[in-house]
Amino acid sequence: MRTAIPLLIVLAAAWAQDLMPPANPPGKPVEQPIPFAHKTHVAQGIKCLDCHTIKAPGDQAGFPAVSTCMGCHASIKKESPAIQKLADYAAKQTPVPWARVYKLPRQVYFSHEVHHRKAKVECAVCHGPVAEREALVQEKSITMKDCMTCHDQRKASNDCALCHDSF
Repeated sequence: MRTAIPLLIVLAAAWAQDLMPPANPPGKPVEQPIPFAHKTHVAQGIKCLDCHTIKAPGDQAGFPAVSTCMGCHASIKKESPAIQKLADYAAKQTPVPWARVYKLPRQVYFSHEVHHRKAKVECAVCHGPVAEREALVQEKSITMKDCMTCHDQRKASNDCALCHDSF
């Protein structure tokens, strides 16, 4: 009986997650403090990991430091109002408060280190064709059901403790 209760809680949470709308529903634009076109930057040869570094322990692909952006934008398009706003953040040594497009529930652990670096899953598998976008929206579902389907397709484990804390 004692083992049945945690199992029921996990199953109820999984069922509820698929019924609850995500924090950023797929297709709904997320307002950003500065407009950013991934398409333009990718066309210049910039790769995802050039800006979105994966630092230990690897649970997030971070946002670039303002100094990284200003490395180019100190001379490129510096008259643009958006770049002037970026330069203001740089002058104040304040990070740009980018809004996350994908946001997992607190009870879910996801590792970019494991998925991208170790399993060699390309960014677009989870994030969609970012390289083709002027503005980003959540294009892919991040429900438990969809993650488990992807794991099934890739013959990866679907053990609960892989993504959720044990009880």
